[in-house]
Amino acid sequence: MHRSQCLEMSAASSLLSEEQFLCSICLDVFTDPVTIPCGHNFCKNCITQHWDISVQCQCPICKELFNTRPELRINTFISEMAAQFRKSAQMKASSCPDQRCAKPGEVPCDVCTGTKLKALKSCLVCLVSYCETHLEPHQRIKTFKRHKLIDPEENLEGRMCKEHDGPLQLFCKTDQMCVCLLCTESDHMSHHFVPLKEEYEGKKAELGKTEAEIQQTIQERQLKIQEIKHSVELSKEDADREIADSVRVFTALMQSVERGQAELIETIEEKQKTTEKQAEGFIKELEQEISELMKRTTEIKQLSRTEDQLHLLQSFPSLNTPPHTKDWTEVSVHSSYEGTVRRAVAQLEETLRKEMEKLLEAELKRVQQYAVDVTLDPDTAYPFLILSDDGKQVKYGKKKNLPDKPERFSSCSCVLGKQSFSSGQFYYEVQVKGKTDWDLGVARGSINRKGEITLSPEDGYWTIWLRNGNEYIALANTSVVLSLKTKPQKVGVFVDYEEGLVSFYDIDAAALIYSYTGCTFTEKLYPYFSPESNDGGKNSAPLIISPVNHKD
Repeated sequence: MHRSQCLEMSAASSLLSEEQFLCSICLDVFTDPVTIPCGHNFCKNCITQHWDISVQCQCPICKELFNTRPELRINTFISEMAAQFRKSAQMKASSCPDQRCAKPGEVPCDVCTGTKLKALKSCLVCLVSYCETHLEPHQRIKTFKRHKLIDPEENLEGRMCKEHDGPLQLFCKTDQMCVCLLCTESDHMSHHFVPLKEEYEGKKAELGKTEAEIQQTIQERQLKIQEIKHSVELSKEDADREIADSVRVFTALMQSVERGQAELIETIEEKQKTTEKQAEGFIKELEQEISELMKRTTEIKQLSRTEDQLHLLQSFPSLNTPPHTKDWTEVSVHSSYEGTVRRAVAQLEETLRKEMEKLLEAELKRVQQYAVDVTLDPDTAYPFLILSDDGKQVKYGKKKNLPDKPERFSSCSCVLGKQSFSSGQFYYEVQVKGKTDWDLGVARGSINRKGEITLSPEDGYWTIWLRNGNEYIALANTSVVLSLKTKPQKVGVFVDYEEGLVSFYDIDAAALIYSYTGCTFTEKLYPYFSPESNDGGKNSAPLIISPVNHKD
């Protein structure tokens, strides 16, 4: 049954208007109704409280003044009629399916007696919450229609001024609080006030802006989550690739070791067999000679014992001559195994070297994926340095009159890149062809740029340099002399910020020059360059930041 049908039942069941049984103060059906001298009716408690807080005894409806406070007696007729009407209203409410009892957590109707129905609206003027039935006067009576209705609110007392018991209708901009009309004439006098609606609209706009900012932050965080997940996926791919490479390389090495070991053993065993065979031949030959000699010895003994003088003299020439034997003085059996194992290990080293070359080529391809566009920062350049217009080349030249900015190197022929990096990986390449001296690497932003500087990680520099055309040194806290097979013409610089890694590569040879590992970075890093002095023209070639050509 719909609400309209409920109201039709109500009209049919009573000849009296609902408005006749409503107290104009509480807007509810009379409770203990009393009639004051002017003839208007109110709940006894409502009119008593009204007069308690008023200076004069006055009718709230017609404004008639009473010199003395009237004695209040319950109007039994109206009380009985109101009770009958309330019972009828409750029966209608219980028969209407559109209304239901207030559940825990829901705002109940303040007017309902007995079973409390769920409030449909709260009135900011009456400071009362109404169910659909008790809200009806606010939708029908002209005076009540002007009241401000909101969604059900449980704590309506919080909308009243605690000091003056008046509704909070204004906002004090000075004290940033809601106030009533009386507050403007007392504690908040001369303050700046605006209607609640105006402040509401402003604050609502601010909340909209805040919400938009929060939504943007949420989107940024969601993008960061996707970025992190993507990074994890890439890391997983890198890990899988590294595992596959390690399995391949170590399997090849183990196979090479096993094969080398088997070949080495086979070679040694073949040599030993050859030696043994040779020895067997020598022994057989010697045994044959011994047999011949023993036979001759026996014949000589027999001849020596003969008494036949003629026979001895005739046989003597043949027996007195020793039988023909081989000269065994220089004959020996010897097998040399010296260097056999060394040569086998050398072969393993060659295999390992080839695998290392393959790994370095693959490594260089991977780091080149992190290539960034680096340009030189003229504000940091030493006054003797000449930078190209595109910021890609630097060489030593004549001194220029430049402003002595805090970021400029004052005594060393250095310049930094414009770009800084405080996370992730980055890579760039520099052509050093034709130079006999140069410095390359990265430096933290807080390095000392005035006076003489020391290139070391302790002082904020991770660099390598070339001196005298062939002396390569990694400038760690303790310098490391580098032994390079080829002279680099182009050097790649790779940094992994979180991993604490700075690596230098010989691009043409696809070889690792040097790596700083286990570094701790806590601030921005800048690419660092020094072409050094011209050295009488020997070192006049520029350092050139080159585009990265990914190796196929």
